[in-house]
Amino acid sequence: MIKSMTAFARKDVQDNQVTLTCEIRTVNHRYLEPSFRLPDALRELENPFREELRKQLKRGKVDVSIRLQSAESGVSGFEINEDVAHAVNEAANHVNRMLDNPAHINALDILRWPGVLSVPEQDYSSAREAGLSLFKQTVAELTVVREREGERLRPLFDERLAQMKALVATVREGMPGLLKAQEEHIRERFQKARVELDPERVAQEMIMLAQKCDVAEELDRLDAHINEVTDTLKRDEAIGRRLDFLMQELNREANTLSSKSIDAGVTRAAVDLKVLIEQVREQVQNIE
Repeated sequence: MIKSMTAFARKDVQDNQVTLTCEIRTVNHRYLEPSFRLPDALRELENPFREELRKQLKRGKVDVSIRLQSAESGVSGFEINEDVAHAVNEAANHVNRMLDNPAHINALDILRWPGVLSVPEQDYSSAREAGLSLFKQTVAELTVVREREGERLRPLFDERLAQMKALVATVREGMPGLLKAQEEHIRERFQKARVELDPERVAQEMIMLAQKCDVAEELDRLDAHINEVTDTLKRDEAIGRRLDFLMQELNREANTLSSKSIDAGVTRAAVDLKVLIEQVREQVQNIE
């Protein structure tokens, strides 16, 4: 199963007096790198969230955002610490009596003093349980999206790999005729130079030419790497790094094929191979 590292999933749930919304975005990255934006009430769930991600994902930059919204229209009430409020007021009046131009303190000034006004703490235990369940559901949906996006790339891979195999087969089939044409070219050179044809000299020239343009090993390795890519795409595991390595190996062999070329047709085939390899490599960067 091919899994893309680029995906998005979103889910909502309502629990008693709160509504939770979880959004997860992933993009390609060499390793698994999660980041979280969580409300304070759910901050303690970050470690369980990380554990769940490690179970489901292998690679990718993961941005997790969870929003918590109270279903109540406003704050139910405030708690005022009257003892602290009286103490602040008395301290302010005492200082004012020492000043030439005292400034009167108002109620808002007192309420702003730390410890005077507080909001009753809500019980978010049920919201935390709902948040953990919601996160698991969102990750599961994200996994489905990653698989769906990855499978959309399969036709592209199959098409490019088939074209690579066809190019390798064409070069392989043309090599005997190419060597024969080069042999005739050598004979013509000797004849034009009016040099007596020495069978041993011709044989030496052909041996040197064959060694110079022998690409049998490169063609064999290209075929082997293409087959390995095809097999790797069938694996039910994280295959992105392996595919990236195989793209490097394919490109290396294509470069060697180009450097050994003594024919414009082989050179074009090598260039076409490198174009196809680069097209696949670009997509491989998004594969988990």
